[in-house]
Amino acid sequence: MTNRLASATSPYLRQHAGNPVDWWEWGDEAFAQAASRDVPVLLSIGYAACHWCHVMAHETFENPALAAQMNAGFVCIKVDREERPDIDSVYMAATVAMTGQGGWPMTCFLTPDGEPFYCGTYFPPARRGGQPGFGELLAAITQTWEQSRGEVDQIAEQARAHLAQTAAGLPDAGIPVDDDLARSATTALIADEDPINGGLGRAPKFPPSATMLALLRHDERVGSPEARAVVERTAIAMARGGIYDQLAGGFARYAVDEAWVVPHFEKMLYDNALLLRAYAQLAPRDGPVRELARRVCEQTVAFLDEVLGTPYGFASSLDADTDGVEGATYAWTPAQLVEVLGEDDGRWAVRTFGVTDAGTFEEGASTLRIVAPPDDVERHERIVEALRTARDRRPQPARDDKVVTVWNALAITALAEAGIGLHRTEWVQRAAWCAGELLDRHIVDGQLRRASLDGAVGEPVAMLDDHAALVVALLSLYCATGEQRWRTAALDLLDRAIETFADAEAQGSWFDAPADGGLIVRPRDPADGATPSGAALMGEALVMASMLADPDTAGRYNDLAAQTVGRAAILLARAPRAAGHWLAVTEAWLAGPMHVTASSADMLALAREAAPGYAVVTSAVESGFSADQPPETVLVCRGTTCSLPLADSEAIRSAVRPSWR
Repeated sequence: MTNRLASATSPYLRQHAGNPVDWWEWGDEAFAQAASRDVPVLLSIGYAACHWCHVMAHETFENPALAAQMNAGFVCIKVDREERPDIDSVYMAATVAMTGQGGWPMTCFLTPDGEPFYCGTYFPPARRGGQPGFGELLAAITQTWEQSRGEVDQIAEQARAHLAQTAAGLPDAGIPVDDDLARSATTALIADEDPINGGLGRAPKFPPSATMLALLRHDERVGSPEARAVVERTAIAMARGGIYDQLAGGFARYAVDEAWVVPHFEKMLYDNALLLRAYAQLAPRDGPVRELARRVCEQTVAFLDEVLGTPYGFASSLDADTDGVEGATYAWTPAQLVEVLGEDDGRWAVRTFGVTDAGTFEEGASTLRIVAPPDDVERHERIVEALRTARDRRPQPARDDKVVTVWNALAITALAEAGIGLHRTEWVQRAAWCAGELLDRHIVDGQLRRASLDGAVGEPVAMLDDHAALVVALLSLYCATGEQRWRTAALDLLDRAIETFADAEAQGSWFDAPADGGLIVRPRDPADGATPSGAALMGEALVMASMLADPDTAGRYNDLAAQTVGRAAILLARAPRAAGHWLAVTEAWLAGPMHVTASSADMLALAREAAPGYAVVTSAVESGFSADQPPETVLVCRGTTCSLPLADSEAIRSAVRPSWR
């Protein structure tokens, strides 16, 4: 027996198709059913790779008695937060307001009008550690609904008012976007570093990919050894830690400890795309991190291709669990290493990978990390290959094959930039293949869609971040290849995004979802999180378009870019940890923005090698820009001011590099 979710395009929803719960997908029909029955809506939000989502599913949603209680007293709706981030955003704001914290699985009780009146996250099936059992909670909600409706209505009304306030957008605080703002934000980020273990803040510790990119751009623009050192220490610590797969590459979502030893084992496409972009900025630089960054880039691209690659784009994630056990695929005991490698190599691996008798993870097992650089590189490579072969024979975590537009767009940008920076044309070609898949499959009747599964596009429309990230990706690909089709598609998509998501009453402010989303408020959260906010990505898209569009439209994009970056000033001033990508965009904006054109292949290679990461570099011949530019020259434009044609390599390097160098 299966429920309605059997036909869903989301693998997460399909995971619940066999539950005895009478699940509905989000939609008007489900809320109409709740109104006609006069019962609350039980909204459950999660995603396929989420460990605690699986726990609650097995403990609760597969429990016939609890499922019967859910069916009798509620209309139950299941949502994949990766398909519907707009729904997730609204009710996460409500959950945080009501409980002080958020997370997944998220459990919300709503009126038939969609107003939340009680929210939480994971609930155990029976009372545990001070938490009520789910059956108790359901009974209490039903009793309150039937006997204290006035109280429910009052809470729901207050929740709606609060959500409307949180979606109001950033005020125009009148803070100038200037060098002082960028320096103060950078100083605050540097002060937040964990100098012992690398990274920002304390446990749980997330990869600060956007902040790494921003600090590198700040260093390039004004010269900040401190900012660069923070990035290098973080990059080394993560690449040697348990959060990074030492056998096959790929970063886990976060570490539960301060020292990056034990990850939360799910691996997300977006983390690996964003980190590939950051490490690709480090790889061409001289210094102790150069070779490590190159290795991480190569292994991360291999992870994207070999582990997350599908015929239609890149899959969303790998599960945290294997057969219901978190980390079972990845953890090792000393005895297991000796069994695979033999006594001598096994003991060497125990020391090299920090595997202990007590274990660094659970039940005496350890995650693999590099406690010190291997003293025998050939031996290390041979042992890694043997362990990977042995690990491949273990049960493997499930994969969510859903192709999400924004996350694939982030991968396209990273592949294009890494391909150019590390001279790997096959990576640029891989980016072009993925972009072609998105344009061919995810645009239906002129409208961009959020996700697809096995080539079949789902119903949810694309959000602001989907549009903006894809514009950035296509413009990055255009810079890498010179092919006009990418620029044309990007600017068409950008115009559509401006029309759909711009706040007409507050220039430079953006809604995250279309106006007809059917939610109680139209969500808008400009703060960066695990991924850049849609508004920050829109800022990046507009900055790039202001340099790459034709002159008759570039001015419009430039004005919108200025207004958009200006809106973020209050975030950079007051909460820079929530504005990492904003800072990266602001650094590019303060640098001019800089557009470099080269009139030959040799000059293009020289310009790409010399230009900072915040610059846009194009071929004058292929792009059609600067048609009168003399052969074998480079033009360096900052904003509306361009240099004379430059032919001398030292003059070119001097022109593209900031004065402090």
